[in-house]
Amino acid sequence: MTHQPSSTSFDRSTKLRDQSSESATKISDLKTRLRAAGLRPTVQRLSLSRLLFGNGDRHVSAEALHAEAREAGLTMSLSTVYNTLNQFAEAGLLREIAVQGPRTYFHTRISPHHHFMDEGSGRMFDAADGSVEFARLPAPPEGMEIVGCDVIIRIRPKRG
Repeated sequence: MTHQPSSTSFDRSTKLRDQSSESATKISDLKTRLRAAGLRPTVQRLSLSRLLFGNGDRHVSAEALHAEAREAGLTMSLSTVYNTLNQFAEAGLLREIAVQGPRTYFHTRISPHHHFMDEGSGRMFDAADGSVEFARLPAPPEGMEIVGCDVIIRIRPKRG
């Protein structure tokens, strides 16, 4: 069960508290965003939201976000990060991108678009909008409809 913090416990959070009114507005905006998505703005969700949405458009794995949270002095388990990312994706706040086997990225840009994946570094970045075209897609199985098509273009440095 998720713990619902009181407003005072959030205000005392030393890692999230900032004296500037701009930061207070951002926290207020994040609370509003979470509530609009049907999620309670818990300390963990707000903390991860600031890391995710406070740095522009980005792709992130649960492991990378967990490391970033630790560097920011936040104490939470990798499981909490995974659960929160999955909740955000289910609520429409993030786009989940399954890459290979268990490897999954989450993207703050939720509109349909395609990606490049650097096989050496594991870095993922967006392909330019409109740069991928399809002449046609196969018909879906009976009783099914196509809801989207995600393209991941795998890249590596040129050899030789």
